[in-house]
Formats: sequence, structure tokens, C-alpha cells
Amino acid sequence: MRRKDREMDEAFALGIADKCEYAVLSMTDGGGAPYCVPISIVRDGRDVFFHCAREGKKVDAMRGKAEVCIACVGSVRPAADKFTTEFESAIIRGRAEEVLEDAEKIRALRLLCQRYTPANMHNFDAAVSKSLARPAVWKVAIREITGKRKKYDGEGREMKFGRTQ
Repeated sequence: MRRKDREMDEAFALGIADKCEYAVLSMTDGGGAPYCVPISIVRDGRDVFFHCAREGKKVDAMRGKAEVCIACVGSVRPAADKFTTEFESAIIRGRAEEVLEDAEKIRALRLLCQRYTPANMHNFDAAVSKSLARPAVWKVAIREITGKRKKYDGEGREMKFGRTQ
């Protein structure tokens, strides 16, 4: 990381992954060209799960070369009196693999639904029993995660070196 003065610890980075509204999955396609796409994620320990269609450019790229990078961004706010933006981010690197076992797939889908649609969980079992075969579920084992933040305190000073107050 170039800006070590904005680096945060792993616990901070995991928290950003847990609270970001969405993440961006980056990979290379079969020809080595960059490709990225927004995804909804949920973290369980050192694994990140997401669901998608069973076929398409993203799936082809992950099946061809499963090393991926996931960018998570949270708490973005333009600074009112500066030409900059406050932000929090986490970058996850790891290997993507398709979840093929039904029990793990259901567990991952349950976690995703609990995160994004908790008020509808009473319909989860019926929905998953009808459509488990439709979505693909992928897991990224976190090999490396880094966190970064740019934030100002109440006096307008940037909070560097992991300072929280």
C-alpha cells in the first residue's frame, strides 16, 4: 500500500467488507483483459460468498482463472471545505471457487438473505426449496485483506496511522 499513513488493521478491513452496500469483483477474462462487476457479498469468517447466474462472462472468467480481487467501499463523504473525499475501503484477494455442495450453498444463500433482506427470512425455506438449482454460489477464501481510510476529526485534521479519535 502506497499511503501507509492511511492503512488500517485487518479487523477494520473485515468490518468494511461486512458493512459495504456492495462490492466490486475484479478478475481477468480468458484473454487476460481486466473485467469487473458489482456484487452483493457476505462474509463468514475468512470466506466471502456471493451469488450470480450459472453462466456468463464473470463465471467464464472465474472458471478459467480463479484468482480474484474484491473492492469494498464504505462511508464515502465529500469533505465540505476541501477538494477531497472521506472514505473507508477494503481490498480482498483470494481464490474463487464455485460452491457445489447443497448444504454449503444453502448456508451461503441464507447468510446473503439475512444480510440484504432480513425482513423476508420467513420466506427463505420455501424459496430455496423451489429454486436452489438456479443460482450459482461462489466462495472466495480470503488470502489477503487490506484496509484504508481517509477521515477528518472534528477539528479538520486527518486521522492518520489508524487513529480513531
